[in-house]
Amino acid sequence: MKLERLLMNKFVCALVLFFVGVVVVVAINFIVQKGGESFIHDADNVPQKEVALVLGARVYKNGRLSDMFRDRVDMAIGLYEAGKVEKILVSGDHGTKEYDEVNAAKDYLLQNGVPGADIFLDHAGFDTYDSVYRARDVFQVKSMVIVTQGYHLPRALYIADKLGLDAVGVGADLRPYGGESYRNFREEFAVVKAWLDIVLKSKPKFLGEPIPISGEGFASWD
Repeated sequence: MKLERLLMNKFVCALVLFFVGVVVVVAINFIVQKGGESFIHDADNVPQKEVALVLGARVYKNGRLSDMFRDRVDMAIGLYEAGKVEKILVSGDHGTKEYDEVNAAKDYLLQNGVPGADIFLDHAGFDTYDSVYRARDVFQVKSMVIVTQGYHLPRALYIADKLGLDAVGVGADLRPYGGESYRNFREEFAVVKAWLDIVLKSKPKFLGEPIPISGEGFASWD
């Protein structure tokens, strides 16, 4: 009987902890969602800002951008051509020679007529928090339009707001994408990480010397 009671107590404690964890995750997601969604605009009505921050996504071995990434870059090109932004900052993963999101996007931008001087590359945008933080501290961005898919925008905009940036967002959902359920599930935990980064005042994995967005983008190329 004592063993059964002990096992039951452990089961109850585990159940309580599980439900507390669920409540915490849901609460943080609600806070971040509400905190970020008010800064979202459609492309036609987005106010003018200094730069479009394009958040990185998957690139294939042949250098081709995934559909999600290409749509983000295409949206940034549209904002640039419409005069909504003066520069484009691509922030993504270039942690190894074999995998390079930012140069693949740069090549695509050049192919589509964006002048090299207006293309900035952040090679150490390993997650959304690092990308936004480095936009502020390395590239000295004061105002920006964050370009990514809609599911991702509230988190990015919440981070930007908490880091003191004048930021709005535009959704780059130009087509249906596979894996929606998995992305939404993963996003719930990414939101918690972002919230903790803000609370704990985390630093990016890398910072480095300033590369002012007011200059020419070539200084950020490798």
